[in-house]
Amino acid sequence: MQSAAMPDLQPSLAPTKGDMRASVRVPRDRSGFGRLFIFLGPGYLVATGYMDPGNWATALAGGSKFGTALLFVAVLSSLMAIVLQSLTARLGLATGLDLASACRRRFPRQASFVLWLLAEAGILATDLAEVIGTAIGLQLLFGLPLAAGVVITLLDTFLVLAFERVGFRKIELFVVAMLGVIALSFGGQLLLAKPDVAEVAAGLVPTGQFLENPEMLYIGLGILGATVMPHNLFLHSYIVQTRAVGASQSERREAINFAILDSTLALLFALVINGSILVLAAAAFHATGHTEVAELGQAYTLIAPLLGAPIAAKLFAIALIACGLNSTVTATLAGQIVMEGFVEIRIKPALRRLLTRLIAIAPAVAVTLVAGEAATGQLLVASQVVLSFTLPFAVVPLVWFTASRPMMGALAAPRATTIVAGVIAAAIIVLNGKLLFDAVTGQ
Repeated sequence: MQSAAMPDLQPSLAPTKGDMRASVRVPRDRSGFGRLFIFLGPGYLVATGYMDPGNWATALAGGSKFGTALLFVAVLSSLMAIVLQSLTARLGLATGLDLASACRRRFPRQASFVLWLLAEAGILATDLAEVIGTAIGLQLLFGLPLAAGVVITLLDTFLVLAFERVGFRKIELFVVAMLGVIALSFGGQLLLAKPDVAEVAAGLVPTGQFLENPEMLYIGLGILGATVMPHNLFLHSYIVQTRAVGASQSERREAINFAILDSTLALLFALVINGSILVLAAAAFHATGHTEVAELGQAYTLIAPLLGAPIAAKLFAIALIACGLNSTVTATLAGQIVMEGFVEIRIKPALRRLLTRLIAIAPAVAVTLVAGEAATGQLLVASQVVLSFTLPFAVVPLVWFTASRPMMGALAAPRATTIVAGVIAAAIIVLNGKLLFDAVTGQ
């Protein structure tokens, strides 16, 4: 009879995706912070997806249009993300499977195939946001035409190729370095903007207008889709396995606790950045009567004269490019994990990146050439709403798997966590339904 401590899906400990799995050694002679430090890193790769260019567009649109009123959405979304990412870490370390592989093993082939297509749609929406955001950053700093910048983003495939050769820990260090650049950039802009502390505090309180105003709901769901990103659930469930932990229940339980702490700290950091973008938009744009700022280029143009400091615009563009570079790495990893997990197809990460980038470039170039550069902001927000619609198809299986004792053994999620995660899943589905109803009825 199988022990409750050993889930029925536990695979061998041999690497399955390149040499990343169990590639980071965990010394047994370390304790305390020294041991925690070994587990820090995967959470920051996940946090990258919570502050990508699509998130910028939704935060800018929300902050300029409604001031700090949607700040509570960013906070609630981040709290949702902390709960959900804790479940992905638990799934990966308890079973040795990522979320995509677990879906393939537990669901019928047809259902798994549909879930794969939805996951790929979410990744393409993410990549579209990265293409546009990086191209805008290049345009702002170097004056390149937006369409040219979109094509140049193909070159970041070589960045992924380089990271294939240096090891997973180096990838984490690169991402953390870029996050540092982003934090310093926004810290400087907030000091120049001098936001009203009372308004920031008021924005943390939910408002009934959120459900009554379709436009506010639309942007709010964009913030939700940009914050709780479906591809991050697949990504995190795999990359926590890069730590070479033992197979015993106690060793895996310790690894789960460290992984949850890692992702929680990283997502709190992401919340500060996301909140900063929205607060900056509220202070720089909404407060000065510029309530329709949704395009990143428009924000760049306005921010320097409104804050009275040319350096503010440069910091904005630098942070945007750093976001695009970070998202390039994590989206490629997520895409490979999803493809191999659902349909057991493995291709080189650089080739995978090139294919998804080519698909994402098409609508970005088309919108730029046909509708003009001003429409890219609307495309960014729309891409985040697509993410919100695909999110339940990753969240529901995740909650189900981690609550299953036959699958998770003694490492199944606590009942209270499962209940909270179930409420989060239900809230996401209801809000998406409300948005769809408003769209169908013309509201």
